Amino acid sequence: MTDPLHTELLEIAQEAARRAGALLRDGRPADLAVAATKSSPIDVVTEMDIAAEKLITTLIADRRPDDGFLGEEGASGDGTSGVRWVIDPLDGTVNYLYGLPTWAVSIAAEQDGEIVAGVVEIPMRGESYHAVRGGGAWATGAWEGTRALACRPAPPLDQALVSTGFNYVTEVRTRQAEVAARLVPLLRDIRRGGSAAVDLCDVAVGRLDGYYERGLHPWDLAAGDLIAREAGALTGGRPGERPSHALTIAATPGVFEPLQRLLEDFEAWR
Repeated sequence: MTDPLHTELLEIAQEAARRAGALLRDGRPADLAVAATKSSPIDVVTEMDIAAEKLITTLIADRRPDDGFLGEEGASGDGTSGVRWVIDPLDGTVNYLYGLPTWAVSIAAEQDGEIVAGVVEIPMRGESYHAVRGGGAWATGAWEGTRALACRPAPPLDQALVSTGFNYVTEVRTRQAEVAARLVPLLRDIRRGGSAAVDLCDVAVGRLDGYYERGLHPWDLAAGDLIAREAGALTGGRPGERPSHALTIAATPGVFEPLQRLLEDFEAWR
């Protein structure tokens, strides 16, 4: 049976993600510009990232004033309830800046250090993904009703479609390109979508066999990792480790271990 608290947290996350997604979709100015940069001049923040995070944190704080926050655009605080919200108000900012559709709102609720509920809203697809720990993963979209998610049956690795992403720091992305060049001849193909949250949901819904990336932050992966796992995917980082900034992997069982071995051999975390 699902913990009533987790259900409450999910419902709040769904409302906040839905409202933020609508703001980002309908409120995008025609002259949208870069408001700030982060790790490098090409790692950007727009005014809409900031507005979406403010909407999310205000809504959650109104409902649960004792909770903490960890947000990409600066929301931070431990709270006193044992619950912390891990928020990426706009995952895929560069896509959004250029008018590309692959971006998402990602909101996860963490209780005592474990992610217990997560939502990824993908407005330009008209899709919303959610999961509660132990309760499976679900989505709404162009199909009728709410769909229970299940990752794809595992193909041989050389028939696996795998996605990845690239860092915005030049020396890191150069190394990532070297790893991808070694990996692509061993797979069906590699995709690069530009949003970790969307890629993780695509593993969950069966559009990808696997996904990996170096350099993710907790807000990039918290909700999507839970959704992928609840859909039956395996997730992790380097062997024996959880997903982390060093390396994040999510893949259908049967693809996960050989992909992880190759990434370890290629030192994808370096």
